[in-house]
Amino acid sequence: MITGYTSAFADALPDAGKLAGLDVGTRTIGLAICDAGWHFAGPAETIKRTKFTKDLEALRAFVEREHVVGVVVGLPLNMDGSDSPRTQSVRAFARNLAPLDLPILLWDERWSTQAVERAMIDADVSRAKRAEKVDALAAAHILQGAIDALANLPGPE
Repeated sequence: MITGYTSAFADALPDAGKLAGLDVGTRTIGLAICDAGWHFAGPAETIKRTKFTKDLEALRAFVEREHVVGVVVGLPLNMDGSDSPRTQSVRAFARNLAPLDLPILLWDERWSTQAVERAMIDADVSRAKRAEKVDALAAAHILQGAIDALANLPGPE
């Protein structure tokens, strides 16, 4: 199941378990993970993209190793909220994650990379270190936004 709605995503998830965040780029996929209680997201690793079958194998290994119960994929919308060719590519990537058999949430990531870059520049991180870490940190930023939204959903009455 792929959705853009947090409530539908939450309904498809077990009560607890780790979520993975993905920042899907043309050359890399940034991965993040959150705790089972959905409080804190952190960067995990960056996968260098090759063929989709190899990318899927790497993602499957990550999901199994971390016991992931759901995936949040950053969706690069235009500033006005409309789709772009890049958005369509990420939607197709998310659809192709079906073999993982996990609920997938498409999450607006318009400012994630810029926010992470700005924070690293403010922290005086070198350009080389920024390039190495930006994708996983952007994935963590995306995932943190999604789990914050999940935490604010109304509970059962």
